[in-house]
Parts: sequence; C-alpha cells; structure tokens
Amino acid sequence: MKMLRGSMVALITPFRNGRLDLPTLRKLVEFHVRSGTSGIVPCGTTGESATLSHQEHDLVIEEIIRAARGRVAVIAGTGSNNTQEAIRLTRHAQQAGADGALVISPYYNKPTQEGLYRHFKAVAESVKIPLVIYNIASRTGVNIEPETFGRLAKIKNIAGVKESSGNLEQMARIKAAAGEKFALMSGDDGVTLPVLSIGGTGIISVIANIVPKPVARMVAAYERGRIAEARKIHYSLLAITKTMFIETNPIPVKTAMGLMKLIPDASLRLPMCPPTEAHLAKIKETLRAYRLIR
Repeated sequence: MKMLRGSMVALITPFRNGRLDLPTLRKLVEFHVRSGTSGIVPCGTTGESATLSHQEHDLVIEEIIRAARGRVAVIAGTGSNNTQEAIRLTRHAQQAGADGALVISPYYNKPTQEGLYRHFKAVAESVKIPLVIYNIASRTGVNIEPETFGRLAKIKNIAGVKESSGNLEQMARIKAAAGEKFALMSGDDGVTLPVLSIGGTGIISVIANIVPKPVARMVAAYERGRIAEARKIHYSLLAITKTMFIETNPIPVKTAMGLMKLIPDASLRLPMCPPTEAHLAKIKETLRAYRLIR
C-alpha cells in the first residue's frame, strides 16, 4: 500500500502541567511536514497511550488530523487488550478522518493465535480504513506468528504490520506468508535498513521525533537504489538510536526533545519517570555529538 511507506514518526504526546499540550502537538505536526516525514502515528507506545484517558486519546487523534490537513498520512494508534474498546477507538479514528489505524496485539490477556486472529478480524470488520497490526511481544507478552499473519492478510483492510521483534527471520517469514501486497514496516530504528532489504516498506520510527530528515533520507535513498548512501546514513544513526533506548521508550526521546527545545515540557506520566542522572548525561553527550544541542 502506497501510504505505508517511508519514514513515519511514532509521535510523542506533549504534556504541560500534567495536561495535553495541544499547541505544541500542532507545532510538532508542522515540524514533521517540513522535515519530510511521510506519516504521523499518534497514540502508540511512544505517545504514552497507556496513560491517556479515552477523551484525551480521541482528542490527540482529532487534533493531529486537523493539523496535518491531508499533507501527510495519519495512522492512529487505536489498540487495546479489550476487543470492544479497540473497535470503539478505531471507529472514532475513522470518523475523525484518519488514513488508517495501528492496532497492537492484546497485552496481558496472552491470547492464543486463534484469539489474536479473531480479535484483529473483529476490529477490521468494524471499519473501512486500513489496519496496521503492531507486533511487539516484549510489551504484550505474546508474539503473532507468521502463519497467523498469513490468515490475517486475507482480510481486505488488514494492510500491513509494524514488526518490532527485531528478528529478521521472523519478518521474512511474515512477508512470505502474507504476500507481496502486505506492508512490512520496521518497528525498530536499529534494523530499518535490513528490513528494507527483505522487502520492508519503511519504518515507524522513534528517533524520527528528533532526527526526522536523515531517517526519511535513508529510506528514500534505499527506495531509489542508492544503497551505499542509505547504508552510510544507517551507520551514522546507530549511536543516537542506541542512546534513545538506554531506558524504556519514550523516556530518552522525550527528554531529548525537551533538551532540543522541540517541546517546552518534557514531563512524562507515571509510571514513566525522568531518566537517571547517568543516562541524562549520556543523552546530552549524544545530542552534542550530533550537534542537536550546544
């Protein structure tokens, strides 16, 4: 699917005095439109969706769609471990004008592969917009197996996967099982280039929150056959990628955005908390090395 290509940002959710900071959210959309980001993915892991109320979740998606004005795709995070709740969130995203929805596998429940299939089928059949399945067993406790993706790919509006296993063999098996039209998006910044080499279409990126241009350039270079250029950018981003995951995402990247003055308030919602002093020093050191702060 053409929409599921390039560098899409897993956008942070800015807060101010504990509340949603909507003016900053709109500024971040403009920042990404100017920076060549091909799509915005709000209310995912990086957006601290687990700590948003339903009203806040809906409002973030509505604001981003309004701010984007069709200039970039908006793939709204609408997953839940409650199937009916996931359906409600996905229906709202469709009504708000989202181009698609990112739906995580149910966490904590630990459903069987059949349960996963039925969950995603129920959500897909409740809407007309394309769904991207989010597979991240490290967060959810359950892996969606390639054979299950083979079944899910037959459902008309299940269009692709954000695959965050970091396992290239699994990703290749998903691609083989689901078929050529099924979009394989990397969910890990460190393996974007290898994922492209096995038929991936892009990245839903954490580091694009702070370095959107090089991430977008890397994917574009690969797609245009400029492999050496893409490889050079990949290696140039390794250090910043490692630093952005020295603590649980989105702690480091949101801290970095505060240091870079991309957001006025880098606060997180509990149970997320600021990084340790040692990790804060490492974040600052890395940002200086990349000339993102003085």
